[in-house]
Amino acid sequence: MTAGIRHDEMRKRNRALVIAAVRRAGQPSRTEIARQTGLSHSTISAIASDLIEEGIMREVGQGEAAPARRGRPQVALGLDPEAASVACLHLSFNSLSAVLVDYRGRVIDSRLHRLETLRLSREALLAAAVSAVREISAGRGNFLRIAVAVQGITDAAGSRMLWSPITPHSDLDFGGALEAAFGVPVTVQNDCNMIAAALRWRNPRRYRDNFVAILLSHGIGMGLMLNGKLFTGTRSSAGEFGHMIHRPEGALCRCGKRGCIEAYAGNYAIWRRARGRSAMEEPVADVEPGEMEALAAMARQEEGPARQAFREAAEAIGYGIGSLFALIDPAPVAIVGQGTAAFDILEPEIRAALARTAGGQHADAISFETWPDEEPFIQHGCAMTALSGLDWEVFGPGMGGRSAENGRIVA
Repeated sequence: MTAGIRHDEMRKRNRALVIAAVRRAGQPSRTEIARQTGLSHSTISAIASDLIEEGIMREVGQGEAAPARRGRPQVALGLDPEAASVACLHLSFNSLSAVLVDYRGRVIDSRLHRLETLRLSREALLAAAVSAVREISAGRGNFLRIAVAVQGITDAAGSRMLWSPITPHSDLDFGGALEAAFGVPVTVQNDCNMIAAALRWRNPRRYRDNFVAILLSHGIGMGLMLNGKLFTGTRSSAGEFGHMIHRPEGALCRCGKRGCIEAYAGNYAIWRRARGRSAMEEPVADVEPGEMEALAAMARQEEGPARQAFREAAEAIGYGIGSLFALIDPAPVAIVGQGTAAFDILEPEIRAALARTAGGQHADAISFETWPDEEPFIQHGCAMTALSGLDWEVFGPGMGGRSAENGRIVA
């Protein structure tokens, strides 16, 4: 009996490994899968046959060209896009985006909803999320997962938004509301964690075991990967880089506390300082991109309040990174978001501040990569989180107690 259980668990694990290898490589041959997984060719062939029969995988053909290879051509394997779909939501200030993604990871449909997040009631915010998923998934079968990214702190279980600057409401149970409405598993994650997840999929050579993803925008966020796993707390999503204290009792932050990194480096903080406003002034809800571009242009041209505002922002970021690297070894840093448009101004000051910290002893060796638009990363991170869940929890284990309709697995 024990041997039978072990054999069944091994079969499930091997199926999941094969699916994961195909997802990572795109259209690998069986030989490439063997190289990635360490499984024998006979095991891979048997698993591939089952997965093809179940409609989870297919051999590349019917108009899909396999990558060119030397020597004898090998049949490539790919994930069947019609095996399932997942919905991805991103809730940020005054915005709710919804994307439907097929099992291969390609976007089927996307919608953008504008809503006044600071004014909507708790019930209206939850209803907006349900409505967005219902609209984008209507009439489409095999919808099996929902991944939600939020601008704010989430619980460690990945179900609730505990706090966010975009709404006065706390402890919003998006996971519970969406699961009740659609009957599929839901994960709710901090949006910066989803950026880190996407980076690991996009460039696993650079962003592999240890790296930092920092969001520079109206707010300041961070996703931290340690030993190949997202760093989260036992009670919350953690990684709140923007709310580490830079100056005790310093400038007022959106979170209501004083002296946070964000209170110096967020768009609202740079705008406030450059305009000569009091550091104790209530942060503005949003700053137009054009205004930040104008401030950056002023900072490039001459000394003055604008340049000093960017200098103080960079100092806060640099000291924050240095404090982080005093705890962990220096690692690659990705900086994403609207704030990267002024990175030519920020980088020298960030490096100068870093070099003055214990964690910056190798400051010259620390490398930065920047991208101005965080939305594609957040969407990709959500999609891969949901799809990986299907790989390991549904299609890897196999049919089990599920039924099949027209060759498709139905949860």
